[in-house]
Amino acid sequence: MQTSIIQADARATSGKLVLSMASTPEELREVQRLRYKVFIESMGLSALQRADGLDSDEFDEHCDHLIVRDSDTLMVVGTYRLLSANRARKLGRLYSEGEFDLGRLNNIRNRIVEAGRACIHPDYRGGSVIMLLWSGLAEYMRRENAEFLVGCASISLADGGHNAVAVYQQLIAKNLAPIEYRVTPHLPFPFSKLEAAQKPQVPALLKGYMRSGAWICGEPAWDPDFESADLFLLMPLANLDSRYARHYGVSELQAA
Repeated sequence: MQTSIIQADARATSGKLVLSMASTPEELREVQRLRYKVFIESMGLSALQRADGLDSDEFDEHCDHLIVRDSDTLMVVGTYRLLSANRARKLGRLYSEGEFDLGRLNNIRNRIVEAGRACIHPDYRGGSVIMLLWSGLAEYMRRENAEFLVGCASISLADGGHNAVAVYQQLIAKNLAPIEYRVTPHLPFPFSKLEAAQKPQVPALLKGYMRSGAWICGEPAWDPDFESADLFLLMPLANLDSRYARHYGVSELQAA
């Protein structure tokens, strides 16, 4: 594991919840077990089921992992995976590049933090966990001198993709990135061939990003493994609306 950004003697707390950075292989496995429960078991993705019950990939060892732990039960109840610009450079790519061509972002790569794999245990989706995770993210970006947050936000295709079409059409009307920040999906989601749902249901985390000033950087990619349409987001920290600069819209956020 990499050196922790949030030191053990400087943990943030909220009631019985404690925020820290994973610093041991055991803590990383706790993170991976939670992700498996949220992303694979709860979604019934049989094709991704594994005997070890862990959601893991090659990026985990290169990333920092924010964790929120219940101090009463010691259970990890929330996590966020962060990849700094320095580690992305050593690795040779961002996670998002598996889905998108990010060539137009080359001039800002040294000022980027990529965030992903945000998830919260189903019993703890009341706002406090995501508030701690976002406070940790803000501190991480400050220490990395990062000016941009990037990552993918997923929309379930459980309804055949109609909601994904409606959400995309609704959000790009006001949140489409300037042309110089546009990206191209490797495997485009065929949104133009589907009818949009009448009432878009925007995922909570995506809604929070939009309210905080994030941009959608182009058409969605199709992720057949996780059965989702993925949007690439970029948020300049300068775009943070003053109403959300303190809390990042956390009162309505749950999991991604």
